[in-house]
Amino acid sequence: MGKALLRLAAEDDALHVVGAVVGRSPSQRVIDGVPFFAASELGGAPAFDVAIDFSLPQGFAPILALCAQRGKPLVSGTTGLDETQRAALIEAAQQIPLVWASNFSLGVAVLTELVERAAGTLPGWDCDIIEAHHVHKQDAPSGTALTLGEAATGSGAQPRFASLRAGDIVGEHTVQFTGLGERVELVHRATSRDIFARGALHAAKRLIGRPAGSYRVRDLVL
Repeated sequence: MGKALLRLAAEDDALHVVGAVVGRSPSQRVIDGVPFFAASELGGAPAFDVAIDFSLPQGFAPILALCAQRGKPLVSGTTGLDETQRAALIEAAQQIPLVWASNFSLGVAVLTELVERAAGTLPGWDCDIIEAHHVHKQDAPSGTALTLGEAATGSGAQPRFASLRAGDIVGEHTVQFTGLGERVELVHRATSRDIFARGALHAAKRLIGRPAGSYRVRDLVL
């Protein structure tokens, strides 16, 4: 995801990348004009207008703390956060504008709204969420599946989850509502990771200048 963010940001005249953060001390300090920093060196990071975080749970706390300290917006797509980290997000939203989401694609933002409507319109129907990703994805169910589940639960459904890890699947999510004699399926298939990076960059531009608070992707991209 980091490579996609850097590549797409370089193609956007409205954006200028002032630094990139990696887990360990980088072998190259500057790549294609972008300074690289280890997570342990964040205190010396240059001034910035907004940060974008797609890391692992263990790398999430330092970037959140940096944004809170400097009063800068944060866009985060890091999944697998524990309850303590989620609580830290809620606390930080009192100081800075931020958006955390498991998926930044426009299609998934629309899918989430459709799931809410379907769950509220089809009371008593069974709800199942089936997700598939590449073999290297660690968390299951995926963060996107859990977000879709929250959308369904908020409208009265009780979703069940099934996960598949196979090959190089970028991401597929199916939300199935089953009644007596009929079934409704809502499906989103991602064929490129660029959709997530492009959505995160768009959200970052829209987040700058907003008041402190926790925003949804749909607030920024729809």
